[in-house]
Amino acid sequence: MSAEPPAAAAGALAETAGGVYTIELEHGAVESFAPGASLAPEPEPPVSLPRVVAAAAAGSTVLAAVDAKPPLYVSHDGGRTWRESGRGLPPGSAVAIADHDPDLCLFAVRGRLYLSRDGGRFWTGLALELPDDVVRLAFL
Repeated sequence: MSAEPPAAAAGALAETAGGVYTIELEHGAVESFAPGASLAPEPEPPVSLPRVVAAAAAGSTVLAAVDAKPPLYVSHDGGRTWRESGRGLPPGSAVAIADHDPDLCLFAVRGRLYLSRDGGRFWTGLALELPDDVVRLAFL
């Protein structure tokens, strides 16, 4: 019987006006900061929802931040149908979905990050607050 290696801790990048933060998601800790750096913009998926602020897709999962309450919509069929998400969260500025695991999603609200490990059904705030508003997110 062979033992499987432990899963690597998931990480993300958060771009702010000041630069790019590397975030370790397991403990919600900042690992590094690159002042003045920026992330390459990725094309947003076409989303037929009103008031879209940001959107991300991985496979058939699409996540859209909207300027409304609730602030998020999730689709698991490529955007044909949508369900509300993020009740109780304030409007956000950026979203990301991990390419390797579409259940792993990030949502930015000012300098705070919220993580979902179940495709956007439940969200948990990370124990960190960045000094500037997050404008773009990406998974490592």
